[in-house]
Amino acid sequence: MNKKKYDIIVVGMGPSSVFFAYENLKLGSKKDVLLIDQGKRVEDRNCPIEKTGKCVKCKPFCNITSGFSGAGAFSDGKLSLYNEEDEDFYVGGNLHKYLGVEETKRLIDYTDQIYLDFGADKHLEGIEYKEEVSKIKQKAKKQGIELISIPIRHLGTEKAHSLYKQIEEYLEKSGVEMSFGTIVDDLIIENDKIKGVKIKPSREVENEEAELEEVFADKVVIAVGRKGANWLSDICNKHQIKTHPGVVDIGIRYELPDKVMEKINQYMYEGKFIGRPHPFKDKVRTFCQNPSGFVSSEVYDHDMALVNGHSYKDKKSTNTNLAILVSHNFNEPFNNPILYGRNVAKNLNELGNGNIVVQRLGDIFRGKRTWQEELDRNTVVPTLKSAVPGDITFAIGYRTMSDILNFIQEMDKVVEGFAAPDNLLYGPEIKFYSNELVLDNNFESSVKGLYSIGDGCGMTRGLMMASASGVAMARILSEK
Repeated sequence: MNKKKYDIIVVGMGPSSVFFAYENLKLGSKKDVLLIDQGKRVEDRNCPIEKTGKCVKCKPFCNITSGFSGAGAFSDGKLSLYNEEDEDFYVGGNLHKYLGVEETKRLIDYTDQIYLDFGADKHLEGIEYKEEVSKIKQKAKKQGIELISIPIRHLGTEKAHSLYKQIEEYLEKSGVEMSFGTIVDDLIIENDKIKGVKIKPSREVENEEAELEEVFADKVVIAVGRKGANWLSDICNKHQIKTHPGVVDIGIRYELPDKVMEKINQYMYEGKFIGRPHPFKDKVRTFCQNPSGFVSSEVYDHDMALVNGHSYKDKKSTNTNLAILVSHNFNEPFNNPILYGRNVAKNLNELGNGNIVVQRLGDIFRGKRTWQEELDRNTVVPTLKSAVPGDITFAIGYRTMSDILNFIQEMDKVVEGFAAPDNLLYGPEIKFYSNELVLDNNFESSVKGLYSIGDGCGMTRGLMMASASGVAMARILSEK
């Protein structure tokens, strides 16, 4: 740290934090801002799996989930926009509930232009085939499935990496102080007012006796993303920061041939399907669709391996992958969705000897596990080579698994071939959100001077909305 006292400390360097710092500069603010992240600079974040063929579980933290721009630098890089006629937001979280729909639209336009200024592709997916999309919507509606189609700007995984590097350089040249390889171990709170944070080097992550350094600020913004949801939940419990009951999305990553998803990929690039299948009527949705993409693995705290998906601009496969997620809400006497999700992930990881588990859909319906020789003969060739064939149903609960399988069968009536036996399920895919922080319209928590933005606190979901929340936060604090 160059100083011991700052005007604003931001915990995390994901898109919400990055765009906060950018907008703070654009507003001509003279406030001293410090960004802190446990990971590395974006140019130093490299995943060894492409060379080694397996996840080596980088230490002290996974390069995919930690570091400048967060998981955004290694995601499929899709910016979800909106339709002019929409009177609400159906994807991306709850930012509009704080700012209003029209203000959020203006904010997205502004944020989108920043991405364009740093080299994002000007082409928008999902705006050319309105009539064809309408027909698919009607077909889905007959099966009780809602299709949401919005314009999407696809950065691509490798292009996102390059784009965020440019933003990193811009912030650095403009004098924004960034502390990499640094863990925020705790908050300093006195009389329900934030005073600063306690930090230590990331290399000391497992050393509970490590000396903590105190850094002070009158305002602290928590922008930890989904990677930090567990940390944020613990912090809130420790300091009695007010929260709402949270949600955890549990599911799988589904891989099937491009030819099955050909029309969806062509007309929308990403179709967002939402169903409530029998018998439980839980919300089941598709998320993060990657045409000609690659299934990936990422590591969270305590070596927890989760599956995800990437889609590159230049490198292509012959498969489409997407998440199928079931939303879980819990009530008394149990209200710890993060713990529940972690236990599901832990059991699946143990079944895969620390790796992602993959299973053929046909084998699930036959009541058997998948073996390597069956995977070798499968017509859908897995793009995650380190995945271990096995039986996902041993670890995912009956209710969740029933929701997923029934949804797949209903989707087959909308997209022929969606339930083909050679299609692959990878697990676990889990989206963690902290118990949602109670925030006012200025994003301030029950602790005076403590704010939160982005995915980790339950406000947003996805790159665009997270980035936009950072812009909004900068504007709010510029007036204080």
